[in-house]
Amino acid sequence: MKDIEIKNYVVVGGGTAGWITASLLATKLSHDKTKSVTLIESPDIPIIGVGEGTVPSIRQTLKRIGISESELITKCDATFKQSIKFANWMDKETHGEKNFYHHLFDYPFPFGDNLLPFWHKKKGSSFAEMVSIQQHLAELNLAPKNITDAEFTGISDYAYHFDAHKFAQLLKENAVEKLGVNYISDNVEDVTIDSEIGILALKLQKNGMTKYDFYIDCSGFTSLILGQKLAVPFIDKSNVIFSNKALTVQIPNLDKEIPPFTISTAHQAGWIWDIALSTRRGIGLVYCDRYMSEDTAREKLEKYVGNPLEEFNVRKIDMKIGYREQAWNKNCLAIGLSQGFVEPLEATAILLSDFSANLFCNKLPEHASDLEDFAKHFNKRITYTWERVIDFVKLHYCISNRTDSQFWLDNRDMSSIPTSLTEKLSLWMKSYPSKDDFFSKFEVFDLENYLYVLAGMDFSFKDLKMSDHELARYENQTNQVLKTFEEYKNRLPKQRELIKKVFENGFPKI
Repeated sequence: MKDIEIKNYVVVGGGTAGWITASLLATKLSHDKTKSVTLIESPDIPIIGVGEGTVPSIRQTLKRIGISESELITKCDATFKQSIKFANWMDKETHGEKNFYHHLFDYPFPFGDNLLPFWHKKKGSSFAEMVSIQQHLAELNLAPKNITDAEFTGISDYAYHFDAHKFAQLLKENAVEKLGVNYISDNVEDVTIDSEIGILALKLQKNGMTKYDFYIDCSGFTSLILGQKLAVPFIDKSNVIFSNKALTVQIPNLDKEIPPFTISTAHQAGWIWDIALSTRRGIGLVYCDRYMSEDTAREKLEKYVGNPLEEFNVRKIDMKIGYREQAWNKNCLAIGLSQGFVEPLEATAILLSDFSANLFCNKLPEHASDLEDFAKHFNKRITYTWERVIDFVKLHYCISNRTDSQFWLDNRDMSSIPTSLTEKLSLWMKSYPSKDDFFSKFEVFDLENYLYVLAGMDFSFKDLKMSDHELARYENQTNQVLKTFEEYKNRLPKQRELIKKVFENGFPKI
């Protein structure tokens, strides 16, 4: 059989995952005019459009594909995100009616040392307040930068909230007009497969049979190519992550303040996200229908919103928790929801799409004979990544001390906690978490992420001894954090003030 050179790539499906993938691929191949990237998007299938929160790595991708920060803010109603604020994830009797903690984007090692042992001994303030200026700034609704700072740089680390539909449109315009991605608006009616090669061709409703060398499935939960046609099994993780439904609504944002963080408020059978854009708020109630009916979920959402839901368009989303046994099979790779999904907590959807697309572009196959080895290499890494993401999301539930419903009690049942996570938790009851516990660069949630959640939820660390010299050094570092905060709190603008200036002038170019 002839060893086919891989020249023509096709992405099936638009949305954030499809357009990020097409953009990164076109950027990677821009030096080779013999290769092409095409995206086929159905005119009849709307994008889900609820992935409106990101993590800081998105800034590197935006720079790579040539989208400016000013453009993102003005065209996508974007705001800055510096943290996730977790409210009521702990028992109200023990931790108060309005208990909360921040999972910050700034590293918790501002002056080199891991201050967790010192915080655990002192317990005078929250861990995030002790190790970073970011919570102090965020609680004042301050932006992470000034209008004079260059694009994608700031005082604190940050990501964005944005309108997902507008973001997909911006990605599309940039990909087609600047990166040379070929665009086809059409429906895929059928997929021709071969047991050895994989995908032979796509049958489109208007354009007929179209053939490419490599197929990227970004078709969403349907997983049209990888799941349906290639029949790659789905590994169900609903026994670990219970959330399987979401009710979403968008309401006007008339508040003067724009919180620079996602608010995640726990309830009896899940949690509620609250994301503030410049013109509206996106709110979603995530729950498990084994513990809460849809009617009760609607009542809770209505109470949170503060207005009758009849005034708004409420969308119901069914969530299938898990991932494909192989993300890459023969000449097809799934990215986005077609690859897998682990509920919206910690903004994992866009994170994993971005991560997968970058990982793929780091090592592209040149010939069909490369596919088996490249797929094996990719699948090993992405499966490890999925398992660790599931561990991290489960962590939020299984270390909570809430006892007000069976949902929270069942989340602490050992049978629902992955062994990989229980082993870590057992270790951390005897010794504080350290960098050595995270040995792979494919941990998209690393030591610092775990520290914020573990300390924020008052995990039962063992109190280890520290020398007087260590105590004095740590005390000095925490004092420096507070001193630094005092320096910056009057130098940074409020979120809305900065966004207004971006619309007027934009940021300086890098």
